[in-house]
Amino acid sequence: MANKTQKKKETFKVKGEDLLQKIKELIKEGNIRQITIKNKQGKVLVVIPLTAGVVAAALAPILAAVGAIAALVTECTITVERR
Repeated sequence: MANKTQKKKETFKVKGEDLLQKIKELIKEGNIRQITIKNKQGKVLVVIPLTAGVVAAALAPILAAVGAIAALVTECTITVERR
């Protein structure tokens, strides 16, 4: 029997200055369960769990943290877990 809630993962490499914009784009898609941001060495910097119905006000602190990370890294990898 196939699992209807099978998770799909995608990975993107982005420059630090493009990180915040890419995260905003992914969140707007609306079918994201979790976003993981790693540095060039593969160390996890932040894991952002997203649930259906997340409102913009709840995302503000998360996006502020992503902005701070973007200022510190030159390149990173985003792994997206989709529903």
